[in-house]
Amino acid sequence: MTIPILLLVVGFVALILGANWLVDGATSVGIRAKLSPLIIGLTIVAFGTSLPELIINVFSCVKGNSGLAIGNIVGSNIMNILLILGVASIIYPIDVSRISIRRDIPAGFVATTALFLMANNFFTGGNNTINWIEGLVLLLLACAYLYLTMVKNESPSSEVEAIQIPMPWGKTILLLILGIIGLYAGGELVSNNAQTIAKAWGMSDAMIGLTVVAMATSLPELITSIVAATKKNSGIAIGNVLGSNILNICVVLGISGLITPLQFDAQMNKTLFFLFGANALMLLFVFTGKGRKLSRFEGFLMLLAYSGFMAYTVMTR
Repeated sequence: MTIPILLLVVGFVALILGANWLVDGATSVGIRAKLSPLIIGLTIVAFGTSLPELIINVFSCVKGNSGLAIGNIVGSNIMNILLILGVASIIYPIDVSRISIRRDIPAGFVATTALFLMANNFFTGGNNTINWIEGLVLLLLACAYLYLTMVKNESPSSEVEAIQIPMPWGKTILLLILGIIGLYAGGELVSNNAQTIAKAWGMSDAMIGLTVVAMATSLPELITSIVAATKKNSGIAIGNVLGSNILNICVVLGISGLITPLQFDAQMNKTLFFLFGANALMLLFVFTGKGRKLSRFEGFLMLLAYSGFMAYTVMTR
């Protein structure tokens, strides 16, 4: 088991480096396009930090291991809200913009509800799977959300320029290429060795996707939000998480469903309820306390909630 574990670690490192390089390059492009911090966080950064989930899901689905796909996304989204936003708000309280409350947080509820209904065959009946038609619907929802996001671009260009000066085009293109290579290599290593370890430890594909793989693929979001919080950039910090969660469901599961029907274990409904609860808790905290923000104390409570979720998951696996 030593070699698969080492290769898994190497794969995670490659995913994180690849995602960081790709995000840096893509963010430079976004700054040149005079996009706001929130828009960059919701689109470019969120898509970049969702790439590890996408790469692993695509590799797993191509190899016939679709059971890992839904667990990976649900586990990642719960971690994004409770752990990542919790840590970021402890570092620096996160201001939540009015547009995020009106558009991005409700969009997260809509995406989670769509996943719940599709996985439980509310629309089609039959086996608990997400098929190619439902995958296409998820991708259309992603297109609608991205359209609304770009239409509601609210930020002045001066705010963008104050955050970062775009890199030279040569360096930008190099980082984009290195990022794609790192994500491909990391996805291959993680996909292969996660299955090996899961079978050796007697864990189901869904369980290892929900825990080990979900935590690892959420590392880019964690790093990005921590860096944004230390720079007191609330737009990137919360935009990264909200956008990533929506894209995880609509784009990553949408593409995965086009490749192969995604098997859904009915026991996973309990975890989906945790995800609904995490979204509701975030919304509650936004409207409590002073102003529309996540305070340090609320961040601490979110970390406690995530600890409870992980303890429940391990004890009931």
